[in-house]
Amino acid sequence: MDWDDLRPKSKPAMTIGEPLAGLAISELEARIVALGEEIARVEAELKAKRAHESAAAALFKR
Repeated sequence: MDWDDLRPKSKPAMTIGEPLAGLAISELEARIVALGEEIARVEAELKAKRAHESAAAALFKR
């Protein structure tokens, strides 16, 4: 057994704007899912930062 077999396989990185013609339908569908999850993650962080900013602004307006 090779020790490299025990390591989790890393996902290939996606690059925004890369050519899509060489990808299979399943790869394109997986890409859509992954990008949707990333959008949700970024939106949640943005919402948290806006709430923090709003709380700070309310504190300093007093």
